[in-house]
Amino acid sequence: MPLGLGNIFNGLFKQYGHTVILLLRIIDVAMLLAAAWLAHYFWLREWVIDQHYRFVIALGVLGAIIFFEIGQVYRPWRSDAMRGEIPRIARAWLLALLTVVSIVFLVRMHFWFGSSYRWIASWGVLGLLLVLAARGAVSRLLGWLRARGWSQGRIILVGLNRMAVAVARQLNQSSWAGLQVIGFVDDRNEDRLELETCALPRLGKLSDLTDIVTRRAVDEVWVAFPGPSLAERVQHELRHLPVSIRLVIDCFAFKQSKFLSLNTVAGIPTLDVSVSPLHGINRYIKEVEDRLLALLILLLISPLMLLIAVGVKLSSRGPVFYRQERVGWNNRKFVMLKFRSMPVDAEAKTGAVWAKPGESRATPFGALLRKTSLDELPQLINVLKGDMSLVGPRPERPDFVEVFKEQVPNYMKKHMVKAGITGWAQVNGWRGDTDLNQRIEHDLYYIQHWSLWFDLEIALRTVATGFVNKNAY
Repeated sequence: MPLGLGNIFNGLFKQYGHTVILLLRIIDVAMLLAAAWLAHYFWLREWVIDQHYRFVIALGVLGAIIFFEIGQVYRPWRSDAMRGEIPRIARAWLLALLTVVSIVFLVRMHFWFGSSYRWIASWGVLGLLLVLAARGAVSRLLGWLRARGWSQGRIILVGLNRMAVAVARQLNQSSWAGLQVIGFVDDRNEDRLELETCALPRLGKLSDLTDIVTRRAVDEVWVAFPGPSLAERVQHELRHLPVSIRLVIDCFAFKQSKFLSLNTVAGIPTLDVSVSPLHGINRYIKEVEDRLLALLILLLISPLMLLIAVGVKLSSRGPVFYRQERVGWNNRKFVMLKFRSMPVDAEAKTGAVWAKPGESRATPFGALLRKTSLDELPQLINVLKGDMSLVGPRPERPDFVEVFKEQVPNYMKKHMVKAGITGWAQVNGWRGDTDLNQRIEHDLYYIQHWSLWFDLEIALRTVATGFVNKNAY
């Protein structure tokens, strides 16, 4: 390859894969457009795409751009992690197509006569195959360039600790970044460095840094030890060299490092320790998901709810719905609805009581509703009102919250999102009179890893495993 072209590739792939990510976005759109045209020609034998199909293609590509972003398809990209990318791409593309089909079905129903339904199915399959094939080609290209050293920015770490080891391992495994850690410098004695497990070579001490950077053509120096003093010394040592210097944030220095994530707020870098995922566009995505699905489910099950309401009315005197105050998002109280399963005066003497095995306060019909979780169906109305979500931590009564917040660590953090009809704890068996610490651990995991796909997974698992549970009473 000519030297000039090699330099172009060096510059193209060197800066943390930003150019690679942009290139992937362009390639994805190009592949989807090519797939649409090929499918159109295959079924209609026409070179020119008419305006109806162009409208659908534009919607599909726009949907793909949106859902690829929501589905984190363009996360920091690793060529050796394609297997993890495939399900994300497939889910995002499928959701984009379903959105397009829904819009066209509602707006232009006549479009679907003839071969158009076969065309969009072919476009879906072919588009996915072309996108994956193109990404596979980019992956091979990056590997080929990296093997020849054309996309390598050379890095030296200052100081060796667990974070430095993790940084070296991550960068050396990430071909998209175009960075390679070649070694480290550290002023500590060899016997003090034996505690750190690392295959990186020690290149010298901090006083040798200038000579090492010059002799080994180093592009960047990353300071792995916390504190400004070392960074200032490094900056002083390298003051005559045009080399980048970065300070690595040592997440291992924090007790709850697994909950940390880097973020930028109004241009200010932050290290998030405990943050609700429902901010920005995520909040609106969650709202739309909840309201649309709740409305659809209510319409589908309205005959069942009418039968249950009649059964409740015939089983004992009193209202159909049982209204109970619960604590939800941001510690706000709301009235949660259930089908009434107990006599109206069941808690007149005892007050709020935690349901336990052998529960006998419910009516026979109410016991059936509880065992099958059908008493929870009116909470879809709470979802439509905005008090609850379809998926989230289960809400508790204020009396119980006051007790649990003193007994269970991080209990109140479950209120960083809306309470849900079902949740990650429930689909894993932690409901009813079960270990509260386990339930909170699962709730916090859900909050930390929330995504649209995670919600859909929990909803599908709820349906697949059924509503009957041994801990429902």
